Amino acid sequence: MQKILIIGPAHPLRGGGITTFNHRLAKEFTAQGFDCSIVSFSLQYPSFLFPGKSQFSDEPAPEGVTIHTLINSVNPLNWLLVGRKLKTWAPDLVIVRFWLPLMGPALGTIIRLVRKNKQTKIICIADNVIPHEKRPGDKTFTRYFLKSCDGFITMSEKVWADLRIFEPSKPAKLVPHPLYDNFGEKFSKEQARRKLQLQINDKILVFFGFIRRYKGLDMLLQAMADKRIKEQSIKLLIAGEFYEDEQHYRALIETFKLQDQVILHNHFIADIDVKNYICAADCIVQPYRAATQSGVTPLAYHFEKPMIVTNVGGLPSLVPHEKAGLVAEPDPKSITEAILHFYELGETHFLPGLLEEKTKYSWERMVAEITSLASSL
Repeated sequence: MQKILIIGPAHPLRGGGITTFNHRLAKEFTAQGFDCSIVSFSLQYPSFLFPGKSQFSDEPAPEGVTIHTLINSVNPLNWLLVGRKLKTWAPDLVIVRFWLPLMGPALGTIIRLVRKNKQTKIICIADNVIPHEKRPGDKTFTRYFLKSCDGFITMSEKVWADLRIFEPSKPAKLVPHPLYDNFGEKFSKEQARRKLQLQINDKILVFFGFIRRYKGLDMLLQAMADKRIKEQSIKLLIAGEFYEDEQHYRALIETFKLQDQVILHNHFIADIDVKNYICAADCIVQPYRAATQSGVTPLAYHFEKPMIVTNVGGLPSLVPHEKAGLVAEPDPKSITEAILHFYELGETHFLPGLLEEKTKYSWERMVAEITSLASSL
């Protein structure tokens, strides 16, 4: 039986999509007969660098997933100790997540030590290579980390292109982000809205996930201020925790007189509640200024909800225009027109395309592509 370690955030950390992905990937490897566990962080971010309210979840640990809480991202002595420990475990394969250059020194050091056993292969699943929000040292930290890997999986063409700037020749595969199928099954819009105490017959768009500038919520709020949208009484449900100044968005809501149109659930959405928010929507809106891929997209596919996305990064290739959703330019006017066009077409227009597209995104395929890449190294 092959031994596999996934290095990345896991319970009790609230890492959003990356944590959920790691849990689900570990379960898939285990289901296919591999000995798989996750090596997570005892300290992921120093508190002064973490933009949310809490780094930890009070939800129960995922069943059937072994998690080793070991890594302190800011303590070099810890990196040495963890690297030597994992080296002695002698896994056949380490799959390490990379989403932020800040993690480059810790993760790069650990996997350099692991691979000294001359047995372990290192594959990186790169969520981002060039970050959405740039900081000093990004290129140095990224280069240091990437040099320590044997091969790469990317989940969007944008990340693939960014990777090739740093690593033009190492083996890599582009594999679509699998569906998040661990939040329960689809249920009716009416049931979801009752759970959230929303009006059953309202027209409701949903913006879902952590709120940061690059996600473009301010542009969506400007779009919602359009007279035609107001006349149709279209509402926007914002579901997620603010990772920047909340008052900026509240001021926009007040300035554009959107108090009756915007429903604000500004808190971390627990796993048990995710399906309520997605199923309550007519459409999921991702008005991003910049993107690689988004974990919200596979959520929408799983629950068969059409999307409005902006023409940035890997989003348009994941959401075929007028088939699984609509693609707008990243500006308020274009987003407005997409919203109006969505309601002209109607939600049921997109269902055949959603059902066709969602078949492309499976965890079985992700595991097959990872193991195929590992065997070629």
